Order: sequence, then C-alpha cells, then structure tokens
Amino acid sequence: MTVTLIAICLAETVPDAGGKPHPEFPGLQIGGDGAARLQHIGILGFAFQSLLLIQIVLLSILGVAERYRSNSLIIYMSACLAMMLLIGWKMFSGHLQFLDTNETDYFLGFPTATAWQTYGTWLGAIPLVLIYSLGFRKFIYTEEDERQFNTLLAEKAQQQE
Repeated sequence: MTVTLIAICLAETVPDAGGKPHPEFPGLQIGGDGAARLQHIGILGFAFQSLLLIQIVLLSILGVAERYRSNSLIIYMSACLAMMLLIGWKMFSGHLQFLDTNETDYFLGFPTATAWQTYGTWLGAIPLVLIYSLGFRKFIYTEEDERQFNTLLAEKAQQQE
C-alpha cells in the first residue's frame, strides 16, 4: 500500500486535478477532465482500494484466535473479499466506461458506477458483520472460552478473600 501511495504521489499531474472554481457558485469546485485525472493514477487508486480491502479481511482473520481459524472461516472470509473486490471493480470499471462513452445507465436514481459505490460498498461489508455476529460463539468467544474465563474469575475471587 505504501508503494502504491508513493507511486500516486510521484505520478505526473494534470491541470485542474483538484478541481477549479465554479463559474456561477462561489465556493463550489468543478472537476476537470475525468479521463485525464485518472490517466496516470486510476489503476493505482483501484489497486490501493483492493489492497485496503485485502488488509481489512486479513486483519479480521488475524483477530480470530489461531485455534478457531478453520477452513470454513477462511472460505467465508475469502467469499467476502471476492464480493468486495467485485463491487470495487464494478465501481471503477463503470466509471471508466462512462469516461469512454460519456453515457451511463441508472440504477435506483444514481449513475451505475455511483450506485455501486452507494449501495455496494455497505452491502459488501454486511457479510463480515454477519460472520462476526452469527459466528461469534464459533470463531470468537466459544462456550469453552467462557467457562475458562469464569474459572479464572472464581480463582481470582478466592485469592482475594
């Protein structure tokens, strides 16, 4: 991710990459040529997003005790990652398609790429929440863990008496 960010920082800049003042509305910025802005950093931005999603999933797996990192957990997490990467790709490729054709379809009131971002980003995170919530007693804090914790609490209470 660091290398990707450095590559973005070192990439050739384009005029008005950060926008320019709107001619009618003070304080509002308008973008320049979208294709020109993505020419040198578009794929790097997509790569950074993908790496971030991979990092989120890997850190989520790392947060599970090693004894509970089963094949089923890895399969669930891999499926989540695949879905999140698909959403990211649809968002990126949809925007590139718009830049190429200057035409877009609409979904639930938004241009397709924006709809993927608006609806897909949070929908893509729901499976991770479900794995945590529904798999809590299997992957995070089992009944055996709870028994061991209660035993420790009872031993500590006896030591203090």
